[in-house]
Amino acid sequence: MGLTKQYLRYVASAVFGLIGSQKGNIVFVTLRGEKGRYVAVPACEHVFVWDLRKGEKILILQGLKQEVTCLCPSPDGLHLAVGYEDGSIRIFSLLSGEGNVTFNGHKAAITSLKYDQLGGRLASGSKDTDIIVWDVINESGLYRLKGHKDAITQALFLREKNLLVSSGKDTVVKWWDLDTQHCFKTMVGHRTEVWGLVLVSEEKRLITGASDSELRAWDIAYLQEIQDLEEPEPKKIKGSSPEVQDTHEAENGALEVDEAPEDRILTCRKAGSILREGRDRVVNLSTDKTGRMLACHGTDSVLEVFCILSREEIQKKMDKKMKKARKKARLNSGKGEEEDLEVSVEMTLQDEIQRVANIKTSAKIKSFDLILSPQGELKAVFLLQNNLVELYSLSPAAPAPQPVRTSRVTLGGHRSDVRTLSFSSDNIAVLSAAADSIKIWNRSTLQCIRTMTCEYALCSFFVPGDRQVVIGTKTGRLQLYDLASGTLLETVDAHDGALWSMSLSPDQRGFVTGGADKSVKFWDFELVKDENSSQKRLSVRQTRILQLDEDVLSLRYSPNQNLLAVSLLDCTVKIFYVDTLKFFLSLYGHKLPVICMDISYDGTLIATGSADRNVKIWGLDFGDCHKSLFAHDDSVMYLQFVPKSHLFFTAGKDRKIKQWDADNFEHIQTLEGHHQEIWCLAVSPNGDYVVSSSHDKSLRLWERTREPLILEEEREMQREAEYEESVAKEDQPAVPGETQGENYFTGKKTIETVKAAERIMEAVELYREESAKMKEHKAICKAAGKEVPLPTNPILMAHGNISPSAYVLEIFKGIKSSELEESLLVLPFSYVPDILKLFNEFIQLGSDVELLCRCLFFLLRIHFGQITSNQMLVPVIEKLKETTISKVSQVRDVIGFNLAGLNYLKRECEAKSEVMFFADATSHLEEKKRKRKKREKLILTLT
Repeated sequence: MGLTKQYLRYVASAVFGLIGSQKGNIVFVTLRGEKGRYVAVPACEHVFVWDLRKGEKILILQGLKQEVTCLCPSPDGLHLAVGYEDGSIRIFSLLSGEGNVTFNGHKAAITSLKYDQLGGRLASGSKDTDIIVWDVINESGLYRLKGHKDAITQALFLREKNLLVSSGKDTVVKWWDLDTQHCFKTMVGHRTEVWGLVLVSEEKRLITGASDSELRAWDIAYLQEIQDLEEPEPKKIKGSSPEVQDTHEAENGALEVDEAPEDRILTCRKAGSILREGRDRVVNLSTDKTGRMLACHGTDSVLEVFCILSREEIQKKMDKKMKKARKKARLNSGKGEEEDLEVSVEMTLQDEIQRVANIKTSAKIKSFDLILSPQGELKAVFLLQNNLVELYSLSPAAPAPQPVRTSRVTLGGHRSDVRTLSFSSDNIAVLSAAADSIKIWNRSTLQCIRTMTCEYALCSFFVPGDRQVVIGTKTGRLQLYDLASGTLLETVDAHDGALWSMSLSPDQRGFVTGGADKSVKFWDFELVKDENSSQKRLSVRQTRILQLDEDVLSLRYSPNQNLLAVSLLDCTVKIFYVDTLKFFLSLYGHKLPVICMDISYDGTLIATGSADRNVKIWGLDFGDCHKSLFAHDDSVMYLQFVPKSHLFFTAGKDRKIKQWDADNFEHIQTLEGHHQEIWCLAVSPNGDYVVSSSHDKSLRLWERTREPLILEEEREMQREAEYEESVAKEDQPAVPGETQGENYFTGKKTIETVKAAERIMEAVELYREESAKMKEHKAICKAAGKEVPLPTNPILMAHGNISPSAYVLEIFKGIKSSELEESLLVLPFSYVPDILKLFNEFIQLGSDVELLCRCLFFLLRIHFGQITSNQMLVPVIEKLKETTISKVSQVRDVIGFNLAGLNYLKRECEAKSEVMFFADATSHLEEKKRKRKKREKLILTLT
């Protein structure tokens, strides 16, 4: 067998043209110590950090494949938690831009992420209806909270108490006690999905947003506090008789289902509702970090901002109200001022939550974030539907606050989908055109160099010389632009319907256009005198017209300019002679219209891509179909040959780009990356680059590497990837006492956890083998009466000549903290006795006590029955019990000592800083006195 034909691999090089994607939320992040200047936005699978002041992208947090659905910055501002479409969570460091921690536990997209006050725990809610609480410091899952019946929309930790409150699309709000990890209260006062939830007024009030125009407010009373005030028992609070209680709660609309009446922790009563101006559902509801400003928006472009007043402000307001009421009462009664009248003023919810202003953005809001500066200025940043980020500022303290747009990030992308792409002849400039604008990008820096407004563009090309571009529009016009000045030179009405396709003639003197008016028109470039200057400028002139029976969808010149291929709405491709416009061939066989096609560089092949998902390769000499390939799972949107080869690329609505060999009819490789249907692509004239555009608003650059691609290896890798995916999708191993399919633990089975379990098994087997060898060696030495050299295992040598037991420990230390439990769960029981014996050795030595105890307790929990019924393991467990208790108490003592030492140092520092503070204050006072004396002297001399 000869050497197989080698191809070169294309790899993803960059994502550009995207400011922020719609699925996730925008958040303010702290970078370089600055707040309110930088924002993180989801950008397909990556996260971009934008500098709002300069409008520049300053950091990219690289994702893998899945789209980002949720962002949450840590309270210390150093990390960003990112949730993905497949349910994984990664925590990135904003200093280095690296994602070191990964949590896998959810089966569906992450919908909510929230840190607790200190940033040690992270609660994640998902479309799979579960909430998982993760330990960020130990990088592992703590527990899974099951109870909601639909996707989680929000989950919040309480600051003071170890509680969590969550809302879901199942219309309920649940309160969870995190000490016992169970739901102790379910609020069913909503009739529709609960889309948002915030805690305000020092966590004494809960505000929820649903599918109507009301924001409901609930008063929270913690029962411990009520008891402290020597008030009646909590059971008697709600009314003396059960009937009264029921009617009272029904009026409140908050019929609460209490899981166990005896362990109620708090009561929740409806306090009223605030009416929004929007009539649709609440999309996002949130407060700023201080909890003073509350804002929400619906499916439109208006953000409604409210201010939550403090107790003092409410008191002032009530005093004013009281004064007014007294004055009114006096006037009404007509009595003198000496008599005091009994006046009562009701405090309403509107007195406590005050409407500030509405912020109207330039397009529909997808998400927002708020930050309140110490000066009292509110900054609101918006991620809009049309690939745009806007920043508004507002002074809530002003009498009539007016929002002001302070900055926007627009340059880095189009407002709508890019429908056409072209490369310049020097491979450096890329043209992208959408419904309202054309942008020219530098391919190497990915910076936008020019932006020009246009009509709805459908096709484009660079005029030879790369100084002008021609655009074909949906209204049938040709627009000619000059790149140096960025101006529109000329608009020509070319067709009566949409101008679907253009092809530059190989002699570069003209081009041909085809449109929905069933005609093909031939154009020549010419220089005409410009009225505004003495120079001549480029223009176009129509020379010939070819009238056809059907709409023209696509057309291409053959490289020798003899033939013109035209694809029509009747699913055929007609080929004409260019000089006489006589009919030459008809290519029929597609079941749906041919949307795209291309002719190879030598003019021997034509490839056509159709809405019927097939690509057909035809010979151009006789019009015979060489091969029909089932190319994509949806319409083939674009097709282009790689210059000087018979390889071609196709792009489909199935979000994939594929490369094919037209000689061997082989599928070479698939470029996956886009998250929505792909509209078009362009291959550079030298074939080294491919640019594609998609409905996800992103443009992607793919680069040809020097790495050879062998088809057999590629197929093998594909099969391996499929196998790994199927392994991860298999059923979870059931733990005794649990129902199959229900997952109590926080992790989930992935290919990584399976591999980690295999590594543990290999290490234990190696330990068994080496132990057996050691016994044999001792027996040989005894028999020989002298020391015989023992051959060392190469694996142990590679790890620095360590003992077999130490190698097992190294393997355990090498497993990611977040995958440890799940790896032990898939480990067969036959390996557990050896592992327990080894753990006993390690814990006696005092090495990695915390890690080993975690593994030990988990193994005991899942194999309890088998371990306790095994007589051989009783002495091992007894020994483990002794060593574990003593070693853990030792570790605890060390931590206690360190903590006391740190507290001592803290007090020392505080005392020092206080001394410094007083010294500063005295010197400041003396300075003031000196200045005052100077001033007095000056006044005396003047007088």
